[in-house]
Amino acid sequence: KPEDADLLPVDKWILSKVNTLAKDVTENMDKYELGIAVQKVYDFIWEEFCDWYIEIAKVRLYKKEEDPKAANTALWVLKTVLANALKMLHPYMPFITEEIFCTLCPEEETIMLAPWPEFREDWVFPVAEAAVEKIKELVKGVRNTRSEMNVPPSRKAKYFIVSADSSLRKMFEENVDRFGHLISASEILVQADKAGIPEDAVSVVIPNAV
Repeated sequence: KPEDADLLPVDKWILSKVNTLAKDVTENMDKYELGIAVQKVYDFIWEEFCDWYIEIAKVRLYKKEEDPKAANTALWVLKTVLANALKMLHPYMPFITEEIFCTLCPEEETIMLAPWPEFREDWVFPVAEAAVEKIKELVKGVRNTRSEMNVPPSRKAKYFIVSADSSLRKMFEENVDRFGHLISASEILVQADKAGIPEDAVSVVIPNAV
């Protein structure tokens, strides 16, 4: 298990998300709201874990030889979050979750005897959650604009992120390596004003930044 200091904001974000999921799903199941519970698990696995975390984690995995510590942190988070999600999915899909879980966690005898995920106070990371939601807004905005302009993903572009909010600028600067590949960036500059930006640059507006 990595030290807390080794966890990036995106790691804390997905741990915080699966933590909230465990709380919500347990409450739904206690009330026999089985359809609501499984929909939440489904949405989490596809929309948060697959669409975002796995894609962001790939950068560290590709650079495993350069930075094995960072790669191992990403692998630990991937395994931990997937194992918890499988446990919550198990009542609905017993056989496939058992097969995947036993391969993922050979130290466990069976998913049926593995402890059910419980809400943990040390996995509550509101600051990291807010930061990653901002990054998601940026990535979605850029991808939508590129799609509308028929710009292929293989074509890299230079990006300027402009915001008067110094804390927001700092957050983007610290996480450039996390999301740059998601928007096919050749370079990303974060600044407080529009100095040096070409007149013909395309603007994408997100909350508190352009």
